[in-house]
Amino acid sequence: MGEFSCTVKTWDGEYAVGLQHLKSYDYLPAECEQIKEISDRINRVYSSSLEESVQRFLESLLKLNRTYLTALEEKLLKVLESEIRD
Repeated sequence: MGEFSCTVKTWDGEYAVGLQHLKSYDYLPAECEQIKEISDRINRVYSSSLEESVQRFLESLLKLNRTYLTALEEKLLKVLESEIRD
């Protein structure tokens, strides 16, 4: 993080963003860690070689404005993780 900008890592790359363009969600540290964990899991399975519908599903998970996955989202991500490992 610089004086006027910071580097933001997203599902499709890293970007330098001006601080005035960032929005705070006032997450607690534990919630930030949950978001990071979900993002890391998704980034491990995301690939341009995946079917387009699977790519869009993963991208939509990364765009959620909450710190958790629903039970169904979690199940689907686990299925994708197991498929990618095999």
